[in-house]
Amino acid sequence: MENMHILFWLLKDIGWCIIWKPLALSMIIPTLSIALIITWRTRTIKAELAHNLAIVFWISANSYWMISEFFNFEAVQVWGSVTGKHMALIPFLLGLLTLLYYYLVQKPREARLEPVVTV
Repeated sequence: MENMHILFWLLKDIGWCIIWKPLALSMIIPTLSIALIITWRTRTIKAELAHNLAIVFWISANSYWMISEFFNFEAVQVWGSVTGKHMALIPFLLGLLTLLYYYLVQKPREARLEPVVTV
């Protein structure tokens, strides 16, 4: 499933790169769906959950950015100097915050709770 996920993701980005909207847009759903399934399946392993959630946010941000370009609202002023394309920063930052939480809070907590083995 992870290999299929990469295939869909590459097809989405290739479609974006060559401006082939039908390919790029049709690959959003399978790419994001498989990312969500992988995230759900690994939810009990905190490290995997954090990284897979970050990937879900990354694909979401990437897909939104692509859509903003395809439908010409990437340069539309949303607020001040923030444009439609800049709105992709929301899921990008959510992914970053997920990983920061994992590395700064969760992982150190897990390290403290690991039993020390003495010989």
